[in-house]
Amino acid sequence: MTQVTVTQPEKKRRRRNKAKAATAPSETQQENVGQKEALPEPASGGGEVPAETVGVAGDQVQSGDATAPQPAKKRRRGTRGKSQAVAGREAEPEAPNNVNQSGPVEEADPEPVNDGNENAQNEEDVKGAEGPSADVDDTSRNVNPADVALDYDFGSLELSTATRSALTDIGYERMTEVQARCIPLLLSGADVLGAAKTGSGKTMAFLIPAVELLYKAEFKPRNGTGVIVITPTRELALQIYGEARKLLKYHSQTHGIVIGGGNRKQEEDKLKRGVNVLIATPGRLLDHLQNTNFTFKNLIGLVIDEADRILEIGFEQELREIIKILPSKRQTMLFSATQTQKVKDIARVSTNKSPVYVGVDDHKEAATRKGLTQGYVVCPSERRFLLLYSFLKRNLKKKVIVFFSTCMSVKFHAELLNYIDIPVIELHGKLKQSKRTSTFFEFVNAERGILLCTDVAARGLDIPEVDWIIQFDPPSDPKEYIHRVGRTARGVAGAKGKALLFMLPQEVKFLHHLKYAKIPVCEFEFPTSKIANVQSQLEALIEKTYYLYKSAREAYRAYIQGYAQASLKDVFDVHSLDLEAVARSFGFTAPPKVPLKIALTGKNSRKRSRHGFNQDNPYGDAKTPPQFSR
Repeated sequence: MTQVTVTQPEKKRRRRNKAKAATAPSETQQENVGQKEALPEPASGGGEVPAETVGVAGDQVQSGDATAPQPAKKRRRGTRGKSQAVAGREAEPEAPNNVNQSGPVEEADPEPVNDGNENAQNEEDVKGAEGPSADVDDTSRNVNPADVALDYDFGSLELSTATRSALTDIGYERMTEVQARCIPLLLSGADVLGAAKTGSGKTMAFLIPAVELLYKAEFKPRNGTGVIVITPTRELALQIYGEARKLLKYHSQTHGIVIGGGNRKQEEDKLKRGVNVLIATPGRLLDHLQNTNFTFKNLIGLVIDEADRILEIGFEQELREIIKILPSKRQTMLFSATQTQKVKDIARVSTNKSPVYVGVDDHKEAATRKGLTQGYVVCPSERRFLLLYSFLKRNLKKKVIVFFSTCMSVKFHAELLNYIDIPVIELHGKLKQSKRTSTFFEFVNAERGILLCTDVAARGLDIPEVDWIIQFDPPSDPKEYIHRVGRTARGVAGAKGKALLFMLPQEVKFLHHLKYAKIPVCEFEFPTSKIANVQSQLEALIEKTYYLYKSAREAYRAYIQGYAQASLKDVFDVHSLDLEAVARSFGFTAPPKVPLKIALTGKNSRKRSRHGFNQDNPYGDAKTPPQFSR
């Protein structure tokens, strides 16, 4: 009797299981069902399910084919042993195909793939699976520009009447892409980490929200400083200050600027009276924060513009000190053309919450603007100046910027070109601040002209209608290249410009770095017959004109010293320079006697000694000193 009670339920369960097995599809049928969906093959994980099959709730797939139908009883029986959280996700309806949907993103949901890879997920599946911050790390929330519908009309923004009137006076009706993506986020109070190509209009992308922030808080001069904008260079600070003045035209808020080289006493007096919007360079700002008794405890907004450049030029420690001193309860807007680890570190310490990352150009194929035609020319050292002279002579009616690697090289070439009746102006770090300011605005307001400059003018400066960017000395890396050529083809869609890079034959490896950085360049050819052969006249001029000889000697020395400090040693190897040819490009018949503090040892020392300098002769070869006419 006892034996019957034990076996009877077992027989019934076996019969039930056989009946259910007869109604369920076979493994082959399950495979066929999967094939009908035309899903991609799974990755090399054996039974791993491809991301597209996970769709909304990745946890509902335990094993096997996700598309195989399951009997209702079996599914209920399968969920009894699971936690309520898992069972609840199985029962959830499919999320709408909308990137703006709200709701938490489950850890088990697939992360969207947006790396341009051929094996990326289907875009519709990704959109259906992700919430507004589907790609979250410990630093920022990413906004994929391709997934957000934009309204480029300034009228779509909730702005004060005073700001609207100012924008009308300036002539702004349509936003650029970075403005359309960043301004609404900033007006809503979010911290933003923005990345956009130079010349994209990001100055207004942070100035408009900053002004609106002060307007809504009803800031008065007695409240002190409410918004601080930190920028790397004096020229960029002056330019941002000019835009801020225009934007504040109909507002009651006050504005001011503190920069190195300015009158510190006047800055101090104005700060004490109350500056609501303050534009500053890092060093001078830190000086005032530590030594000037002005009110900044009510600060509600901090803007760090060109953050990568601030860090590159050695202001990281000052920036960290500034962030420590300023009130932590504020909105932060950080803009950077490149996203380095140091920039991410600054973003982490300067923002109160995870900033929204807006990468305007992340989904675009090229790192430079569309309307920019870019080319290079391979030219030996001794013919570089001849080619530059010929080019400038034929483009006197254009607006041209020529970049050099050192201040002394800018100074010499400006003196030389002006002497031989090619009018140019110069801008570099060794000029007094008043001269730098007047030169900058002179070129900004000119319809045509030639500006010789160092990289002090390569970052952020908005110089309208530049026709040509000439890089006479190559940039230190692709990032600097991008910023240099960003001085043309700026602003509105459809803007045009041209860029030309001078390269020595041994520097052509730099093209690989440009290609890797998604910078499209093509080779330009200049017929030899069209290059002015004025070398003998140049050498005679340098030999007989004392101030040009002295300037050329300093420029020659600075060029070699700067070349030795280049970061891309595989491209810019100082030991590969033919110093006799370099000397000729500066108007010498032989390398001049100058101190070159370059360590040359072993094979390189022996190999290069014939070119003018080695360990025993650090001054290089020199002829009898020339006799100058007085």
